[in-house]
Amino acid sequence: MNAIRRILQQPAKSVFARLLSDQAACRVGVVGVPFEKGQRNTGVSRGPEVLRAAGVIQDLSSFGCDVKDYGDVKYEVVPVGKQLSNMREYDDFAACMEKVSSSVKQVLSDGRLCLSLGGDHSMGVGTIDGHYQAKGDLAVLWIDAHADINTSATSPTGNLHGMPVALLVKELADYWPYLPNMDWQVPMLSIKNIAYIGLRSVDEYERLILEKFGVTAFAMEDVERLGVHEVTQRALEAINPNGERSLHVSFDIDSLDPLEAPSTGTTERGGLSLREGVHIMETVFASGTLGAMDLVEVNPLIGSEKDVKITVDAAKQVVRAGFGYKRRGMPPLLNQEIPGYQKADQK
Repeated sequence: MNAIRRILQQPAKSVFARLLSDQAACRVGVVGVPFEKGQRNTGVSRGPEVLRAAGVIQDLSSFGCDVKDYGDVKYEVVPVGKQLSNMREYDDFAACMEKVSSSVKQVLSDGRLCLSLGGDHSMGVGTIDGHYQAKGDLAVLWIDAHADINTSATSPTGNLHGMPVALLVKELADYWPYLPNMDWQVPMLSIKNIAYIGLRSVDEYERLILEKFGVTAFAMEDVERLGVHEVTQRALEAINPNGERSLHVSFDIDSLDPLEAPSTGTTERGGLSLREGVHIMETVFASGTLGAMDLVEVNPLIGSEKDVKITVDAAKQVVRAGFGYKRRGMPPLLNQEIPGYQKADQK
C-alpha cells in the first residue's frame, strides 16, 4: 500500500510521465515448465505449449513489452535410490526444480522480469528459489484456492503440488526428513513474507500452520467482505510494507471460479471472478515491485474445447494485467495524432 500511496502522491505530471514509459520499461523473460508429476492429472505439462500457441508472448509484445522466450526447462532424472515416504515422483521433482531455479535466476540476472508458465504448482519451489538466488529477500503473493503448505507428514495425497510453500519457508525446515538431490535448495523465506489470496480449500494441518505462524491469508470470505482491492493492498502491505523486496506472484488458475477457468485439475466452486484476478495483477503492477510471476495448472486435456479456450483466455488476461496492460487503454504517445483526423486550421 505504501508503494501505491507513493505513486498517487506524485505530481500529476510525473505520474503521467511514468504511464508513458510503462510500455518501454517492461522487459520480460518467459520460461516454460512442462512439469506435471507434482499431481496425478495428465495434461498440465502442456500448459506452456497451449499458452504460447494462444499468443501469450505476442499479447505482451502488442502493448510494448520487450519479450524474450527462454524456452522450456529440460532435465534428466538422477535416481535417489530409495523411496521417500508420501512424496510421489520425487526423483523427477528434484531434478526438474533444480533446472527451473537456474533458468529463473538467468532471466532475472539478464535484467528482465520472469514469467514462468506451468505446469503444476510444485514448480513454485524452483521459480521462487531462482528468484531468491537472483534478488535475495523476497515477498511472495500466493494466489490459489489451496494453501499448498502440507509437509510429507501431513499431506493426504503425497502430491508435491500441495507442498511447495512448506518446502520454501524456514519455519518448517525441521519438519522435513533429509531430501536427497535437493541440497541446492535451502528453505530461505520467512513465512511472514508470504500472503495468500483466494483460499477456499485448506486442509486441517495447513490451517493449523497458518494460524500458528500468523500467516497473512485472505480466504474468499475475506474477499467478499472487504473487496478485492482492499484485500490486495492489505496483502502487499503485510509482506512488503516499504516496497523494498522483490515480489514473486504465484498465480494458480484454480484461484478463479471454475466458471472462469474450468480446465484445471483441482477446481473449487466459489472462487475469484476473472475481473478480480485481473484487478489483483493490475494492483501488483502498479506497486512497481513485481520481479517474477508464475501462471500454473492450466490443463488443456480437461474439459471441452470451449472450456480450454475459456481457461486459456483467462490466463492470458491475468498475465497481461501483471505486466502493465490497462483496461482503460494504454497511454498514448506524446504528439500522437488521431488517424484520419485533421485539425481545423489544416483543412
